[in-house]
Amino acid sequence: MQISIYFWIGFHIFIFLMLALDLGFFNKHARRIPLKEAIIWSGIWITLALLFCGFVFVQFGRTKAMEFLTGYLIEYSLSVDNIFVFILIFTYFAVKEQYQHRVLFWGIIGALIMRGIFIFTGVALINRFHWLVIIFGGFLVFTGIKMMFQK
Repeated sequence: MQISIYFWIGFHIFIFLMLALDLGFFNKHARRIPLKEAIIWSGIWITLALLFCGFVFVQFGRTKAMEFLTGYLIEYSLSVDNIFVFILIFTYFAVKEQYQHRVLFWGIIGALIMRGIFIFTGVALINRFHWLVIIFGGFLVFTGIKMMFQK
C-alpha cells in the first residue's frame, strides 16, 4: 500500500507542532512538574497515540492499526528502562528538578536528529557500497563480544 507524501508531511508537521507546544507553550518556564500533572500529561499523550491508532484503523485497516499499536506498546514498555538511565544521569550531573524536563526534551530532539542523520547516511552508504554491511556487522559482533567479557 502506497501512502501519500502529503500524509507524511502532515504527520511530521503535527509531530513538530506537538513538540513545539510542549516546550514552547506548556513548559515554557523551567519548573518542577508535580506527579499529578505528569500523570495527566502522560494520559494526554497516550490518548493522542490511541486516537492516531484509530485513524490508522479507519484509513489503512486492522492489520496496520495492530502493527502500530504493537510497536507503540513495545516502545512504551522499553522506555521504562530509560527512566532509570535518566535518573542516573540527572543525579550524576546534579540537574535540578525544574530543568530536567527541558534537558530531557532537548536530549530527545538531539537523539532523534542524530538517529535520522545516521540512518540516512548508513542507508546511502550501504546502497553505494554493499560490502559495508560486512564491516558494520563485524563491528557489531566485535562490540558484542567485547561487552560480553567486560566486567
